[in-house]
Amino acid sequence: MHLHIPAARTGLYLGVVPEEAAARRPRTPITLDHDMDAAPEAGRQLTAAGLADLVDDMAARLWAAGVRPTDHVALYKRHNFDIYVLACAAARLGATPAMLSPALDGDTVAALLERLDRPHLITDAGKLDKELAGQQQTAAAATVIDADATSGTRPGAVSLASLAGSPRREPVLLGADVPALMTHTSGTTGIPKLVVHTARSLRGRFRPQQQLARLILERETYAVHLSFVHSRMFMALAVALPKGMPLLVIDDGSPENVAPLFARHRPGLIETHPNSYMEWEDLVHHPLKPLSNVKYFSGTFDAIHPPTMQRLMSASQRRRPLFFQFYGQSECGPLVGRWYSARNVHKADGRCLGYPIPGMTHVRIVPRNGMKPSKQNPGFIEVQTDGRAVNYHGEDARYAKELNGRWWRTGDVGYRTRAGCVHLLDRVVDVIPNVESTLEIEDTMLGRLEELSELVVVRGPGDEPLPVVCTRTDEPLDMERWRRAAADFPQLAGPVQMRLAELPRTATMKVQRLELARRLRERLENQA
Repeated sequence: MHLHIPAARTGLYLGVVPEEAAARRPRTPITLDHDMDAAPEAGRQLTAAGLADLVDDMAARLWAAGVRPTDHVALYKRHNFDIYVLACAAARLGATPAMLSPALDGDTVAALLERLDRPHLITDAGKLDKELAGQQQTAAAATVIDADATSGTRPGAVSLASLAGSPRREPVLLGADVPALMTHTSGTTGIPKLVVHTARSLRGRFRPQQQLARLILERETYAVHLSFVHSRMFMALAVALPKGMPLLVIDDGSPENVAPLFARHRPGLIETHPNSYMEWEDLVHHPLKPLSNVKYFSGTFDAIHPPTMQRLMSASQRRRPLFFQFYGQSECGPLVGRWYSARNVHKADGRCLGYPIPGMTHVRIVPRNGMKPSKQNPGFIEVQTDGRAVNYHGEDARYAKELNGRWWRTGDVGYRTRAGCVHLLDRVVDVIPNVESTLEIEDTMLGRLEELSELVVVRGPGDEPLPVVCTRTDEPLDMERWRRAAADFPQLAGPVQMRLAELPRTATMKVQRLELARRLRERLENQA
C-alpha cells in the first residue's frame, strides 16, 4: 500500500518544489547547455511544467525499481542536470537522496555505500565501466539503477529507461525532522562525512536566500553554474523557480562555452563558485560582451578575491551592478553576507565576509588560547542557525564533537570588528606559523599580479608558507615581478608554479589545500 503521510509545511520538501513552482508559473523557461543522460529526449529547452513532469516520471520509474519511503538513494553519476531531477524524484517518494560527487573514486564510493546501509544506487554506464567496475564497489547497494538512457541493459543493473511509462504516484511528505537529503563534505582527509539535512533544516537555509531574492525586483534571467550534488543547487532552484526567473543551467563553465551562452541569453543574475569566477575574468574583455547585462553577481561558498570582483563588475553595463557575497558551509548554509557596488568594491577587504543575517543567524568568536580574539590572535568561529544539518550519517560522535551547546564550530578562525563584521582568516587546519592569514596573502598577491590565475599558500615540508602559483597562459612566472610584489611577505618561501588543471579540487572547485601540500611534499621527497 502506498504510504502518504500528511505533514505541516514546516519544512522545504525538495520532491515537490518543481511541481509547486509549475503550478504558479508553468511557462518559466529552463535552458541547459547539455543533454541529460537519463532523459536525452527532453532536450535542452524545458519549462517549469516540463521539469515537474520529468521529476514525476522519474519518481514513478524509481518506485518501479523498488525505491520506497525512508530508503537511502545514493546518486553517483556523470555531472549532469539529471542529478537534480533524480534527487527530486527520490525525495518525491519520501526517500533520502545521498549526493556523491562524480569526482569521488570507486573505493571511497564503496565505503560510503557501506555507511549508507544497503542503499539504492543510481549511476551510469561510464561509472559502471570504470570507478564501479569491481564487484566490491557495488556489493553494498541493494539495487543498482543505470540512469544512462543510451547504454542498454547492464548485468546486475536495472535500466531506468526500461521503466518508462510506470504508473505515476502521489508525493510522500514525511515529518519535517526526517532525513530529507544527504550531501558530503569535501573529504580533504579520509572518507568524506555525509551531512544529513531535514526538511526543517532545509527550510532554515532557504529563508535567508528567499529574503535576498526579494531584493531583486526584476525577473532577471538567472545563470547558474554550480555543483549539481551540492545543497546550494537545490536551494538556488527552490528560490528561482517559484519566482519565475528564466534559468540558464551550465555544466561546462569554461569561458569558451560561457561567452556565447551569456551573449545569447543575457543573464541579469549569475552565480558560480569563486574559482569559476576567477576563470570568468577572461570574459571581461571578450568581444561578445557576455557580462554586459549582469546586474547581480552572487557568490555563496567562499570569500571571493577583491580583484576578481572588481574586474567582473567593470564589464557590466547595467546601472549600479551589485556583487553579493555570502559565507557559509555545507553543514549550515549561508551564515553572514554583504554586498558591494561599483563605488566601493575597490575598497573591499577579502577577509571581511559581512554580517550575520538578522533574525536568522548568529555568530560568535571563541578564544583559542584564552586571549581576546583579534587579527593577530584569531579565535574559533561558532554559529547558530536554523539551517544547520542535524547529523553526520553513521558518525554521531564526530558531529557532536563540533557542537558547543547550541553553537556549531565551523572549523574556521577569525575575528569581529567593533562594527560586528566577521573576518575569516583561515581554516583551522590551514593555519601556518608566522602567518596571520594565508587567504589575505592570496588576496593581496592576486591583486598585484594580474598574470596569476590562481595562488594558494600551503604549509611546506618545514612548516614554511609555500606559495603555489598558476599563470593565465602557463607562461613562466616573472620572478623579478614576484619578488617586488611579495616584498611585504618576507616569510614566504619561493613560489612553486603549476598548471591550473593540476590543482586538486573539490566538487565546488575549491582547491584541496591539504592534498596539494601532501603532493608537494611527495614531489620534493622524490627529488631528494
